[in-house]
Amino acid sequence: MGSGQQEQPGQPEQSGQTVAVFGAYGHTGRFVVAQLLDRGFVPVLTGRDADKLRAMTVSRPGLDARPASVDDPASLDRALAGAAAVINTAGPFATTAAPLIEAALRAGIPYVDVAAELEANIDTFAHFTDRARAAGTVIVPAMAFYGGLGDLLATAAMGDWTEADEAHIAYGLSSWHPTAGTRAAGEVSGARRGGRRLRYTKGRLEHHDDALPTLDWPFPDPLGTRSVLGEFTMADVVTIPSHLSIPEVRTYMTTEAARDLSAPDTPSPAAVDEHGRSAQTFLVDVVVRSGGTERRAVARGQDIYAVTAPLVVEAVHRILTGETRTVGVASAGELFDAPAFLHALSPHISLELFQQQTVS
Repeated sequence: MGSGQQEQPGQPEQSGQTVAVFGAYGHTGRFVVAQLLDRGFVPVLTGRDADKLRAMTVSRPGLDARPASVDDPASLDRALAGAAAVINTAGPFATTAAPLIEAALRAGIPYVDVAAELEANIDTFAHFTDRARAAGTVIVPAMAFYGGLGDLLATAAMGDWTEADEAHIAYGLSSWHPTAGTRAAGEVSGARRGGRRLRYTKGRLEHHDDALPTLDWPFPDPLGTRSVLGEFTMADVVTIPSHLSIPEVRTYMTTEAARDLSAPDTPSPAAVDEHGRSAQTFLVDVVVRSGGTERRAVARGQDIYAVTAPLVVEAVHRILTGETRTVGVASAGELFDAPAFLHALSPHISLELFQQQTVS
C-alpha cells in the first residue's frame, strides 16, 4: 500500500474570542486551556471547585475564573456569559453533559465535549438532536482521542465510499496510566449497563456478557503485530455509525494498555516534557472494508490526554469560522472535512492515508 501524504497547513490564530472551559483545572482541561491560549483564544476557567480555579489563575494571570455547578443553572449561565463557545472537559459526562448543553442552548453558543463515556454520548444524540437542529447550533460529543479521532480517521479512509461492510479501529497504546476522571467515568458507565459490555453489530448497539476475545492485530511498523483485546468497545461505536453506513464497527485495545487500565494500582500520567505530556505513545490503525477491498488511515502521536486538546480546540476554531457541514448534534466526521481537519493536526500527530487494496 502506498502513502498519500498531503501538505500540512499551519494553524491560523484566533482574534481573542472567549471560550469557556468547564473542568479547566482537570488533567485534560489544563491541556485544553494551554492549547486555547496557543491558538489565540481567551479561555474562561470554570468548574465546580472555586479553590482550584483560584489556584489556576495564579499560573494563568489575567484569566477569568467563574465557579459553576451543574446543579445550579444560574451559575452555568454566568459562566458562559459572553463566551463564543463552551468546551466541557469534566466527567463523569453522564452528570455534566446535559446541564452544560442546556446552558449552551440558552446562551445560543456551540457546545463541544471530550466524553469517552458511551452512554453519555448516546444520551446527547438521543436527547438534543432535534433541539440543537431547531436552534441552528452545533453540539459535538466525544471530540477527543476516543470517539473523535477514530471517527475522523474512518471518515477520511472511506473517501468516496458512501457505505462499507466493516470498520475496525485498533488502538496501539504503549501503556495507559488513567486519570482519576477516567476511572470515575468508567465506573459510572459500568454501573449504568450493569457490568455488561456494548458492541455495535448488525447496525445496532447491543449489550453482551461474553468474554472479550484476544487476537493479534497487524499494526503498521514500527509497532508491528501485537496482542489486542477484541470488542474493547470505545466511543467510536457511537460516533462512526451516527453518520456512516457501516453495520459492523469494532474497536480493539493492546492488551498491555488494557491491563494498565484495569489494575487499581496503575499510577496517573506523569509529565516527561515541557508540554506536560506523559511518555505514552499511541498508534491508531483504522481499516474500513467493502466487499473485497479495504482502505486504511493511521495516526501516531504522544499522550492520549494531551492530544485531545488540539482535537477539541481545532473543532472549536472550525465551528466559529464556519468550516462546518451541518447543524445539530454531530460527530467530528460528519461535521468537518475529515482529511483537512486531520492534516491541520500535523504539529501533534503524524497521519497516513493509505490507498485501497484487495483482500482475500
